[in-house]
Amino acid sequence: MENTWKMVDGQWKIIMKRVMVFGAFDGLHPGHIDFFKQAKQYGDILTVSVGTDNNVTKIKGKKPLFNQKERLELVAECRLVDRTVMGAEKDFWREIKKHKPDVICLGYDQWATEEDVRAGLASVGMTAILVVRLRPHKAGRAKSTHLKNRSVDF
Repeated sequence: MENTWKMVDGQWKIIMKRVMVFGAFDGLHPGHIDFFKQAKQYGDILTVSVGTDNNVTKIKGKKPLFNQKERLELVAECRLVDRTVMGAEKDFWREIKKHKPDVICLGYDQWATEEDVRAGLASVGMTAILVVRLRPHKAGRAKSTHLKNRSVDF
């Protein structure tokens, strides 16, 4: 990964690439860690947006095991993650714009298509963002649903 240099106030500065990812992260597992590792390859600063309880319930069809504060704290403890933020309840695109990502990485199983994300970003004037779909860690093995169904702890 190459850094970009830019003249700022008469001095050359390194411009760090910002990567943003989104998810419920309801019980971290090796698939999530791999997701963060893959995303981190696209930039220097990884921001993870953790879905609110209401949005997770809407998207997944059931309440998360851990509440949004607990999930945010768990993700923040991961050393691959530079910054954690709570996802927006509404107006997702404006919220994303506040974080100024250069790259958005989508999980292999996230519901949004790359085209939908690009269109949403364009609706708030963000047209130069790279949108990437990441690959699964181990298909059928490290997915939260599978783990919750098979774990002795859940």
